[in-house]
Amino acid sequence: MKLKTFGRHGKEGVKSLTRNRWMSLASISAVTVTLLLVGVFAALLLNLNDIGTQIEEDVEVRVFIDRTSEEASQDQLQAQIEELSAVSSVEFQSKEEGLNQLIESLGDDGEAFESLKDENPLNDVFVVKTEQPEDTIMVAQTIEDFNSVEKVEYAKETVERLFSVMDVARNVGLAIIAGLLFTAMFLIANTIRITIVARKREIEIMKMVGATNWFIRWPFLFEGILIGILGSAIPIVVVVFGYDYLYTEITTRFPTLFIELLPAYPFVLKVSALLLAMGVLIGLWGSFTSIRKYLKV
Repeated sequence: MKLKTFGRHGKEGVKSLTRNRWMSLASISAVTVTLLLVGVFAALLLNLNDIGTQIEEDVEVRVFIDRTSEEASQDQLQAQIEELSAVSSVEFQSKEEGLNQLIESLGDDGEAFESLKDENPLNDVFVVKTEQPEDTIMVAQTIEDFNSVEKVEYAKETVERLFSVMDVARNVGLAIIAGLLFTAMFLIANTIRITIVARKREIEIMKMVGATNWFIRWPFLFEGILIGILGSAIPIVVVVFGYDYLYTEITTRFPTLFIELLPAYPFVLKVSALLLAMGVLIGLWGSFTSIRKYLKV
């Protein structure tokens, strides 16, 4: 396509926007609301996914070694655990280390446990990490049947609830985003349809003088693209400044928070690029759908 022709199609697309300004405004508003919600949901879901990953990485299986077992049995147990394909690491923690950690975690109250150092009631422990957090339950259940194991702890209910909540959040978020995108595409398709109907006679004349099918189609595609771009402008501004403000406030007010949000940059730039791309694709798809159905060229 020549640059001059390209410019002509762009101008026609702009004219169509102003010619049907109220319907165009409705479509732009629909895209704006849709992408604004998509931006919010995307930021929320991506942060939830990252927080879930942070929590999942901290999930571990604690294998309490039978206090009557000998060193050879403990070595054999460690070898059995390391042979499991889903296990990434096995770390030995002596009962002395466990007691010291307990005392330190309690601060001043931990002094009451100093007397237990002579007759330590705790077990030696193997701290087991899995390759994938989802393997935690299976690995824990397998280790429970090994010899020299007194008990296995892995916060069963917390782990199962975490995986369940994360799956539900992802699925619900994706379903809402899909519904919003469909609504925006439907409104854009209607806008293009009205433009086609309004220019029906003009299109017929263009065909009579030899205009190609794509020469007629391009202005409508440009109109859809422009609607998508204009509709993405406000969501991008809100996401960039809103998330940057939120990130700064949270990290400033709660510097010791045990979870971390994704850093504002380059996160907001990636989300902005996603919203712009989605705006263009929504506009293109809405235009193309309407052209294919109502423009018989």
